[in-house]
Amino acid sequence: MSIVVTGSIAYDYLMNFPGRFTEHILPEKLERLSVSFLVDDMVRHRGGVAPNIAYSMRLLGGDPIILGTVGQDFGDYRRWLEENGLRTDHIVEIPHKFTASFFVSTDQDQNQIANFYTGAMADAKHVTLASRDLTDADLVIVSPNDPQAMLNYAEEARELNIPYAYDPSQQTARLSGEELRRSIPGAAYLTVNEYELAMIQEKTGWDLDTIRASVEVLIVTEGDKGSVVFTREEVVRIPTAPPERIVEPTGAGDAYRGGFFAARSVDLPWEVSGRVGALCSTYVLEQVGTSNHRFTLDEFIQRYQATFGPEPRLARLAQAESLAG
Repeated sequence: MSIVVTGSIAYDYLMNFPGRFTEHILPEKLERLSVSFLVDDMVRHRGGVAPNIAYSMRLLGGDPIILGTVGQDFGDYRRWLEENGLRTDHIVEIPHKFTASFFVSTDQDQNQIANFYTGAMADAKHVTLASRDLTDADLVIVSPNDPQAMLNYAEEARELNIPYAYDPSQQTARLSGEELRRSIPGAAYLTVNEYELAMIQEKTGWDLDTIRASVEVLIVTEGDKGSVVFTREEVVRIPTAPPERIVEPTGAGDAYRGGFFAARSVDLPWEVSGRVGALCSTYVLEQVGTSNHRFTLDEFIQRYQATFGPEPRLARLAQAESLAG
């Protein structure tokens, strides 16, 4: 199954604040907010939603195609992707610009405050599926990116009759109600967390039933409560995979999506696909960085079965890996 993953490609600057943000924000002064947090440490990691999703898919035997734009400083990241078996032939370098950068501070309650520098990502709106000869894809994942690029990919996928998974995620706040009403209907999948779902409902004026009717499948992640997969016929609740430790949450949602779509690409049922996504998410929670987790397929299957019980159909992932090479 050919899956194109569009989205941001970035460097992540991760910082830890040894306190609680909520203790330093005064509700009565929100109209003139001015606050600074002194962090203990900062590390730079490879990130961006598209590589994050694709990385977990590759660990599970998939062969995703990353489509995105980067800057002149991308050389080391490109080499790392290739060393880890990921294709880079559709990652477009924009001369004289720098790769997008994500700056996030996390407090001791795992709350986060983040900023995102667009950089070369702004040029994604000029790169189309057709211009890269990707019109024969089986699925296009439209993840957070330049907002116009996201709208373009959703529209182009509809025009080309390619199923697409719409993942507005962090860009839900940036997209207007009209843009959401235009880009959501017709999606094969809509993937959001519970806060983003509430934001979409407020911006569009749609209730849950209306959203469900506009897409084939709605996936809502709910943090430590697990996730829910809404199809046209059923509602499937997915439990979490308990972590051995929680180190840093950045990228956990991307790993969930990577695992889920890797499982769906080999026709695993909804409940199994959701649990594969949940376990991928847990691997990220246990590490610092969005793509520093590693496992073999055998290790993953053993942990899945220790967590959720026997599942012989996971052998399909190994079959997909052999085909991907």
